Amino acid sequence: MKSNSLASAACKLSLFLLVSASCALAQERRPVHYSGLINDYTPANVNGGPYEMHAQWTLDLHPEWAREWRTADFALDMTMSDYGTTAGVLDATKGGQNPHTHHITLTNATITWNMDSCPTFSPATKSGFQLNGTVKMVTGNGSNATFETDPPSSTLQVCVTGGDEVSYSNISLVFLGPATTHFGPQAIHGVVRRPEQIIERW
Repeated sequence: MKSNSLASAACKLSLFLLVSASCALAQERRPVHYSGLINDYTPANVNGGPYEMHAQWTLDLHPEWAREWRTADFALDMTMSDYGTTAGVLDATKGGQNPHTHHITLTNATITWNMDSCPTFSPATKSGFQLNGTVKMVTGNGSNATFETDPPSSTLQVCVTGGDEVSYSNISLVFLGPATTHFGPQAIHGVVRRPEQIIERW
């Protein structure tokens, strides 16, 4: 009888430890979510430009084993319009012209835990991470963008950086490839709206 009780207790303890370990691992591997805004301008020499760019974006970091974040998904929803003109000259009294939308995604992109080649800021940001990869989708008013190949071939660098008070405060986007004819090759700047700290990596 006593041996049966001990065996039962051992089984229950093993089950408890297994469930506890599974729960702890699940908590440890919870994705990290960021979101924010983009408000910037294209250069004047892009096709149809210059444009105003206003967007909302999200970034989800996916944890792997040992609490390390290795890949991420980035999504951006943008509105754009150019400036009103009179006789070919920019006219501040007129509203935006040629309004349109873009949806841009970068999926399963590898995370690089440094700021090498990221755009600089003043005051300078001090730490951060970046994603680089070929975009999965670039739309124009809901269809494949006319400036993009099908499937897309433009690449995108996404840098998330920050300082002493807020570790992740800034975001910048840099396109290479066909998308530069519309967005430009320069850094596009924005803000992290709800910064969330990343659990320390091993």
